[in-house]
Amino acid sequence: MKKASWILLAILGVAITFFSLVSAVHAYWTDDDYRVGPLRVSEVAPGDPRVATALRGIRGTSAAFGAAYGVLFLAIVLGPYRRGEVWAWKALLAAGLTQGVIVLLRIPILSTQLGVSAAVTPLVLLVIGLLLDAGRLKKPAPLHHP
Repeated sequence: MKKASWILLAILGVAITFFSLVSAVHAYWTDDDYRVGPLRVSEVAPGDPRVATALRGIRGTSAAFGAAYGVLFLAIVLGPYRRGEVWAWKALLAAGLTQGVIVLLRIPILSTQLGVSAAVTPLVLLVIGLLLDAGRLKKPAPLHHP
């Protein structure tokens, strides 16, 4: 199950990085009239290019953080997590739960579920991947000698 765990998590890390980079392309290099909630950018900012630019900047910043998270996620999964280090399991869970809680806060605070399913899907896959190798939490930590 350990191998299935790190492979699933590696696929998740690649997907997070890939879709974040796609989002960055839409923000910076296309004239894509993408959706902002139920509206398109052109409907949110009709005739005011400054608002459209601000929305693209927000999307670009979000994409940058998503891509960076994906790269760091992959570095942990393909290195310490794959080697069986317990701290890596816990770090991945903590990061996923942090992201999930912040996304879910939009329901009570903003009264919207917009974007929740897209943001919670990676969390579900993360938990499945971690559960596949939850046995590592029962193993004693290896002794390190200087």
